[in-house]
Amino acid sequence: MRSSSANPLCSSRRLGRPGPSPATACGAHHPRRCAACSMSARTRYDRDVRRTRQAPASAGGLALIALAAVSWGTSGSVMTVLAARAAASPLLVGVARLWVAAILLLLAAAASRQSLAAATAGDRWRWLAMGACMAGYQAAYFTAVTLSGITTTALVAICSAPLLIAALAPWLLGERLTTRGRLALGLGVTGTALLVSAPATVSDGSARFLAGALLALIAGLAYALFVLTAKAGLARTAPLPLTALTFAAGAVLLTPALLWTDAPGRQLAIGWPWLLYLGGVATAGAYGAYTVGLGRVPASVAGIVTLLEPLTATILGVALFGEKLGAPAVAGAGLLVGALGLLLSDGQAR
Repeated sequence: MRSSSANPLCSSRRLGRPGPSPATACGAHHPRRCAACSMSARTRYDRDVRRTRQAPASAGGLALIALAAVSWGTSGSVMTVLAARAAASPLLVGVARLWVAAILLLLAAAASRQSLAAATAGDRWRWLAMGACMAGYQAAYFTAVTLSGITTTALVAICSAPLLIAALAPWLLGERLTTRGRLALGLGVTGTALLVSAPATVSDGSARFLAGALLALIAGLAYALFVLTAKAGLARTAPLPLTALTFAAGAVLLTPALLWTDAPGRQLAIGWPWLLYLGGVATAGAYGAYTVGLGRVPASVAGIVTLLEPLTATILGVALFGEKLGAPAVAGAGLLVGALGLLLSDGQAR
């Protein structure tokens, strides 16, 4: 039965559905605003707005980013196996993982039939920039490992990335960290430093070591720019095509690095099963999950959650390769877990 207070001329009532907003529910269609129609539409509109604002706050986005970070954390173990069994060079591993990931992601994007017809020239430049960031990260990170070692490279690159993201996000995306978010950032970076640091590396002041540390910092910057550019790109491009195009561009840009690699064919022939895992699971799957998750949480928060990567690498090193976990590393793991708990309790994903 129609309410007696409802305006019979209200188009939203006659069509049996609410108007798009309280302002257009009745008054925009008829000069005589009916209280019942306006109130009902306003109630539904406010409820829909709350749902829209709450959707990104679900744990799904954080879970996807955490899953990606854990997958990345296995890369160091795979690299150790490849170096031991196939004498694989870091640059070859970087090129191979990008190509495997690019092929798989392009096939998945084609199967999904997500169109890129509306892409603008600016979007294409953004894809190329993301590919350049990915290629730059691979080249800078793995070269830094050969100059200053795994520990220092991980310390500088992984810990600098969330700091750079948090510093640049307000300027590029207009995001702000809450007080708890800033505290979580500090705890996370401190915990990561304790996890990956080694006393023997910090006293080495040689030019070779300093060059490696600088390249590691460049790797952290490349990763931070990738995150921020991807966050902006998600507003116009579906996650799967965006990730596929990024890795395709990165693979093309990094392939010339094989000119500085000895016997790449032999390395590929011996290490191909591990390279398929690295490119398919720890890269294509991980970055696909990460890109989807990045559309649901602030970029600065995503940078903090990815600190799970060194935690995973440390656990695998202890469990599989017999590495010793000292008291500082245990404390670092505790700080890292505490930072993630603080982040979740703050609701920063909103």
